[in-house]
Amino acid sequence: MDVALLLEYGWVLIILIGLEGILAADNALVIATMVKHLPPEQRKKALFYGLAGAFVFRFGSLFIISYLVHIWQVQAIGALYLFGIALYHLVKKFVLKSHLKKEEKEKKGSGFWMTVIKVELADIAFAVDAILAAVALAITLPGTNLPTIGGLDGGHFTIVLAGGIIGLVIMRFAAGYFVVLLDRKPGLETAAFLVVAWVGVKLGVYALSHPELAIISEGFGKGTTWKMIFWSVLLLIGVGGWFLSKDKPPNDLKEKEENEEVLKETNILKK
Repeated sequence: MDVALLLEYGWVLIILIGLEGILAADNALVIATMVKHLPPEQRKKALFYGLAGAFVFRFGSLFIISYLVHIWQVQAIGALYLFGIALYHLVKKFVLKSHLKKEEKEKKGSGFWMTVIKVELADIAFAVDAILAAVALAITLPGTNLPTIGGLDGGHFTIVLAGGIIGLVIMRFAAGYFVVLLDRKPGLETAAFLVVAWVGVKLGVYALSHPELAIISEGFGKGTTWKMIFWSVLLLIGVGGWFLSKDKPPNDLKEKEENEEVLKETNILKK
């Protein structure tokens, strides 16, 4: 690879690390909330099964998607899924927040195995989100001379694989640092889901410019103009999430501290 290509791949990997970090911290908090009603020993078992599931589902998703990613119908479904999941999280966060909190307080905690099933289902959703976002970022990168793996260029596959491994490492060891960051800059969570939506748009443009569909010219979908638009908007989202963040109300901070304590007890956070 020449220097320009290495820089482009390196930049995408940095974006993936940031996105994976924020989403992994958010995912870890969701899982912590799901298991915190269990006794401490059962929490550890539920989280162990959860982390094992995360590993299997992430790499299973990667290999499945790598074979299907160049089919425009799969690209279109992936684009709609990413956009939809981001919209769902944003609506839940800003529109349904108080209603869902009231429901959570009234809801009785599930038994151990039902909790494990819920954690595994959450793992599947997290795996699909993370891998689809990584693939959408990677497939428009220039090709390399590395051998093709599945349906992906070897360089693209390496970037997506690295993103998946980094996400798992963050969930196991570095989630606490990102939890603290989200406490300081809560707008980053919103920014992360806006990035997911924008990556969905990117995958949608890629699908529309597919030769079999050709609604948009293939040159635009893979061209410099679209790349400049995409990265400029992505940068604006990130900067906006950082600088427009407001301090969290004390109740929200208390809830975060409680979830962080559960994460420490269950070894998601490094002691």
